[in-house]
Amino acid sequence: MARPVWTAERTTRALVRRLLPVRSRWAHKGDFGKVLLLCGSKGLAGAAMLAAKATLRTGSGLVYLGVPEAIYPIAAGACASAVVFPLACDEDGKFSLSSFRELEKRLSGMDAVLFGCGVGQSEELWLLLKWLLLNCRVPLVLDADGINLLAQHMDVLRGSKCPVILTPHDGEFRRLGGDPKANDRVGEAMRFALDTGTILLLKGHRTIITDGQNVYRNTTGNPGMATGGSGDVLSGVIVSLLGQHVMPLEAAAAGAWLHGAAGDLAAREIGEYGMIPEDIIERLPRLLR
Repeated sequence: MARPVWTAERTTRALVRRLLPVRSRWAHKGDFGKVLLLCGSKGLAGAAMLAAKATLRTGSGLVYLGVPEAIYPIAAGACASAVVFPLACDEDGKFSLSSFRELEKRLSGMDAVLFGCGVGQSEELWLLLKWLLLNCRVPLVLDADGINLLAQHMDVLRGSKCPVILTPHDGEFRRLGGDPKANDRVGEAMRFALDTGTILLLKGHRTIITDGQNVYRNTTGNPGMATGGSGDVLSGVIVSLLGQHVMPLEAAAAGAWLHGAAGDLAAREIGEYGMIPEDIIERLPRLLR
């Protein structure tokens, strides 16, 4: 059997330390990235909170959290360290297409954007995502429902004006057209990333991060992290690093390591069975010292 032609670099703490920007004594909050999170919907406000708190704990200077106006009071009260603002929503409490008018005003000042955590699915959400892909000029992370919305319209990626990072688990990867059961899982991830022009972070026991040419494999993490909301934390970590001007592929690789290593700290200290996403968030700062 022929050997695969790819070689993968393992994510490590040394990699993360090398990528993190040095913080000047004379720096101000604007120097550490302005990021925009578009997350949440009625009944799924928690996804927005987790993503925003993870972003803040990973070092972002300014975090702007846009949520459907139906959940704005909840989000504003629960996430005081972020700049929370309401966006137009439909009767089901999901973002409506008309929210793009407010987003037009905010996008130009951002360093990175996250879309998808807990937003749900609808035709207007798909049109909003399409608008975002065509108008965003900074790195864009698509997670959860952002990926599910994209799955039926992969051709829109050809018109994207920004680097796009996708963070699917196996089920989402299958919906995107990938084969999570391929014998050469890394080769399949590389093929997908190259074909779509995206950076792929394929979650799993050994998470794969690739742009189609370069590959990182992450070995941190444990089964205790297999709980609802853990993916929202990962997305928050990645968008924070992007906002601090870490290059997209490296931001995804470093984010995977930080997320898993924080989960490993939690597992050692409180065990895997009772771990919740907040336990991961609380330990992120210890890995950034």
